[in-house]
Amino acid sequence: MNAALREALTPARRPCGSLSVRVVGELCVLRCSGALWLPAHGALVAGDLHLEKGSAYAARGQLLPPYDSRATLDRLEAEIAELKPERVVLLGDSFHDSRSIGRMATDDRTRLDRLAFGRDWVWLEGNHDREALTAADGDAVSGLPGRVVGDLRLGALFLTHEPMPEAEDGEVAGHLHPCARIVAHARMVRRPCFVTDGRRLLLPAFGAFTGGLNVRDAAIAGLFKEPPMAAALGKDRVHALAWNGLV
Repeated sequence: MNAALREALTPARRPCGSLSVRVVGELCVLRCSGALWLPAHGALVAGDLHLEKGSAYAARGQLLPPYDSRATLDRLEAEIAELKPERVVLLGDSFHDSRSIGRMATDDRTRLDRLAFGRDWVWLEGNHDREALTAADGDAVSGLPGRVVGDLRLGALFLTHEPMPEAEDGEVAGHLHPCARIVAHARMVRRPCFVTDGRRLLLPAFGAFTGGLNVRDAAIAGLFKEPPMAAALGKDRVHALAWNGLV
């Protein structure tokens, strides 16, 4: 086992139940919410919020409770209140489609402004929200707080939306919504998870209405040359899971 992998797969428990790992030497705190805390950079990172997914489905006749944006922003606000980040980075697919911003409730839209006030608020473009974030018409872009970028470097880390098949070391990405499946107490358990081998890190989806892809799927497993660690989200802690124990 190489040194980077050994370092990443020896996580340290944090008081709040999160796990601390190293990715190319950078301290990465994996939070129970599914967010990533980078203390050296004062940065809170979350991927795939998919705000207004419920209203997008409702517009197509599939009725879902219209509270997903509120629930997602509740969790994001709780992380900001606890960690007090100088920078918030949203890894893409923050909005479910190009019309999501216009469908947001006034209270939710106002809350975005309040959460972003006084800090560097960064939107990365994802495949779902690229049109919304870069549209030239209407107030989709000008009405949002913060700035929009394609990717972002923080120290040795390279933050992007979609992981590349042959990524440089330090890639931090979302997009794939990784989930881990294990058998516990004679039943199958499926939980969103982080995935890392010490060289790259995949974040779980942060949104309330997001699905997940099994980490054993080739789209995720094929990104790692050596078996990575899955860090599954529990109610009050993040659980480090060995690759060979996953279903």
